[in-house]
Amino acid sequence: MTPRRLPPLRSLEAFVRIARLGSAKSAAEELAISPSALSRRVSALEDFTGKKLFNRKHQAMVLTADGTDLFEAVAPALDELADRIWQNMGDSKIMRLRLGVMPLFGGQRLVPRLPELRRLYPALHIDIDSSSHPIPKLGDTLDAAITLSDEPDDKLHCVRLDHNKVHAIASRAVAEQMGPTPNPELLARQSYLLHSEMMKSFEAWRKATGLDARYDPTVDHYDSGPLLLEAAAQGLGIAIMHGDHISRSNDDRIATLFDLQVESPYSYWFVCKPRALESRPVRLFHDWLVGAQL
Repeated sequence: MTPRRLPPLRSLEAFVRIARLGSAKSAAEELAISPSALSRRVSALEDFTGKKLFNRKHQAMVLTADGTDLFEAVAPALDELADRIWQNMGDSKIMRLRLGVMPLFGGQRLVPRLPELRRLYPALHIDIDSSSHPIPKLGDTLDAAITLSDEPDDKLHCVRLDHNKVHAIASRAVAEQMGPTPNPELLARQSYLLHSEMMKSFEAWRKATGLDARYDPTVDHYDSGPLLLEAAAQGLGIAIMHGDHISRSNDDRIATLFDLQVESPYSYWFVCKPRALESRPVRLFHDWLVGAQL
């Protein structure tokens, strides 16, 4: 019997990357190829299957019904193939974990404790990706991630790492100006510095301070916790962050406003695909992280 032909592996890899990231540009960057080369790979796969796999909507790439069927069929097989190849690589002495970590958590909580992990498992090495939106990369370029979320995907293996309070953080000069108790009229005239993925924290803090819908303060958005802290220290506005962010910063230029107990909608979570726990690097890191209480 004549063996069935398979499409080029590079075309399948490009297809799965775009499907997971939702962006041809991001997929091309991940694969370190040009957008035109990526487009050729996808076109080759569409020619092979005889089906249209994506609809293009502005900058996004959205799977068609045929594309979704193909993704669900081939993505798990490609993940398993990658695992099998990794397990049979020649240098079995080195275990490597590809981990997504938010910069502030990485700098304040994870990296200072990594020497402890290295002493326990000298062969375990970690590649860290601190870019945003790690979840679509799980099973592709990342094995696991530590992410900030209010409600993680129930299809993932998720472990809550903490519970947090929301705090307003500002330079000491701004903190002195605001006084010991919230004044909505005064607060409404301030600029606020928010992490683009923590908008619900600001809503919780507004409610606690009386800064309700009558007021429309100015908001600047950041995608980096360290930059938020520095902007607050420079007097650029009031940063809405977690309490541990200021306690771990050891920065005497900043202070917390008011004595409020506001529960945060967000927690840090360790997340990975359930099957990733079968990988020894993921399992070792997972078990250490849960026990370390960073």
